[in-house]
Amino acid sequence: MRILLWHVHGSWTTAFVQGPHTYLVPVTEDRGPDGLGRAATFDWPASVIELTPEQLRETGIDVLVLQRPHEFELARQWLGRVPGRDVPTVYLEHNAPGGPVPDTRHPAADRPDLTIVHVTHFNRLLWDCGTTPATVIEHGIVDPGPLWTGRLERAAVVVNEPLRRGRTTGTDLLGYFSEAAPLDVFGMGTEHLAERLGIPAGRCRGEELTQSRLHRALAERRVYLHPVRWTSLGLSLLEAMHLGMPVVALATTEVTEAVPAGAGVVSNRLDVLHDAVRGFIADPGTARETGRAARAAALARYGLPRFLDDWDRLLKEVTG
Repeated sequence: MRILLWHVHGSWTTAFVQGPHTYLVPVTEDRGPDGLGRAATFDWPASVIELTPEQLRETGIDVLVLQRPHEFELARQWLGRVPGRDVPTVYLEHNAPGGPVPDTRHPAADRPDLTIVHVTHFNRLLWDCGTTPATVIEHGIVDPGPLWTGRLERAAVVVNEPLRRGRTTGTDLLGYFSEAAPLDVFGMGTEHLAERLGIPAGRCRGEELTQSRLHRALAERRVYLHPVRWTSLGLSLLEAMHLGMPVVALATTEVTEAVPAGAGVVSNRLDVLHDAVRGFIADPGTARETGRAARAAALARYGLPRFLDDWDRLLKEVTG
C-alpha cells in the first residue's frame, strides 16, 4: 500500500513507518514545515520515499494520512485530487483539544467521507467530531531496550520549547521539583532554561540531543519526571517507561491510563510528586523495581506490533 503523509511528528512517524507499506513523504527545496522529507535525526527504513509536489501529482496513492487542517488544501493542490472524495483519507489527530475544551469542534468534523484517528481515548472523548467516523489507535513505540542504569542521582524531563509553552508543559513547576532533585531537561529551546527561570544552575540544566543519544542520556538518570499539565500523551513518557525508568507524573489527560499502579507515582498533589522524586533518588532499589514494572506495562500496551496491526486493519477498512 502506498501511503502519503507529511513529516510532522518525528517520534510518532518513526513507529508508523516500521510497517510493511511504502510511505511517501513530501519534500520541498527549502525543507520547510510542509516539505521536511525524511527525518535527519530518526532511523527510518528505505520504504520511506521523498517526493516533490511535482512528482506527487504523477504518483499513485492508495491512502492519505492528514495531520493538520491545511493539508486538505495542500493535498488538493499537489495531487490534483480531493481528499476523501478522490482518495481514501484518514485524519490523524495527535493533540488534545484547546480552547473551550468541552465544546471544541474538530477541523475535520462532519465529514463522513473521512475517518478521524485519535491517539488516546481521552482525546476522542474531548473532541467534538460531529458525524465524522472516529476511532482510537493508541501509540506504539520502537523499543529502545531496557537501558536504565539510574547511575546519576538526577531527574530527567523531556519537553520542547518549555519557555514558550509555559504552564502547558509545567515549566513553572520545574523550580519546585528542582528542590527534590537536580533536573536535566532535554529538548529544543532548553538552553539557558535555569537562568530564565531563576533556578540555581546546579539544580537545573537543559540540553538538546538526537533521539539515539537522548535514550542513553535518559537511562542514566534515576527517575523520569513528567510535569506536563495538558498534552495528548507524551511519547517521551512512554519511551522512558520502555527504557525501564520509574516515572513521576501529573494525573492529567491520558497519564492515569498509561501508568498503572506500581509503574510510578501519578498524582495531582505536588507534594506527593515531590516526595516521590526524592524517594526514587534516595532508593535505587525501589527505582529499579518500579522501572521494571513500567517497562512491562509499556510493552504490553504500547508495543510496536499491536500498533502496526491496528493501523493495518484500519487502512484496509478505509481503502475497501
